[in-house]
Amino acid sequence: MKHYPIHETFHSWQGEGAHLGRSSFFIRLYGCPIHCPWCDSAGTWHPDYIPTNIDKLDTDELVKRAVASKAEIVIITGGEPAIHDLHELVSGLRDAGLPSHLETSGAFQISGDLDWITLSPKWQALPLQENIERASEFKIIVEDRDSIDKWIQQIGFENLRGRPTWLQPEWSQSSNPEVLHSITEAVKKRGAPLRAGFQAHKFYKADLEDPGHRKPVPLGGREELGE
Repeated sequence: MKHYPIHETFHSWQGEGAHLGRSSFFIRLYGCPIHCPWCDSAGTWHPDYIPTNIDKLDTDELVKRAVASKAEIVIITGGEPAIHDLHELVSGLRDAGLPSHLETSGAFQISGDLDWITLSPKWQALPLQENIERASEFKIIVEDRDSIDKWIQQIGFENLRGRPTWLQPEWSQSSNPEVLHSITEAVKKRGAPLRAGFQAHKFYKADLEDPGHRKPVPLGGREELGE
């Protein structure tokens, strides 16, 4: 049976995208080679914040925890979860009657028969074309006023093919009027499939209420950006 390096597992609700607000069990896998400077899960990779205990849990234990949570869906995230072979985990969740959702940069081959794939592309490692075609929705992180046009040009507006494409401010820029204005204007100008997005769970501090959730690490591991 396969064992996975686990940063944390916890029960909360999906704070982003098309499944916003749904009861969700999160499996956050350890490890990511991309290292975004504003990453809000930098504890999965940053050398200054390596946890003292990284659990190695097998598929049965992870499925058992997910079932016990009574959540509607299971979200496999990271770090970058696609660096791991997810076939066994996804199959185990399906056998237990639980839909599996993946949150990925799309830069690595995706394994497993997943029910939903959220692809959030990163400039440090561009997504594979096969993953762009397979994505259920896109989440574009808006770092500055030019981010949206750059990503639409990179991915190709025609490749979005009507799938929800969330324009979401990078968290340290979530009060930046230029960034917020660029999202509003893009949605008004281009329309579907572009949608304005946000990380609603952070306002509720929902994840922090579960004891399985680790203490947040500053964005990208940088103290000046806060948590």
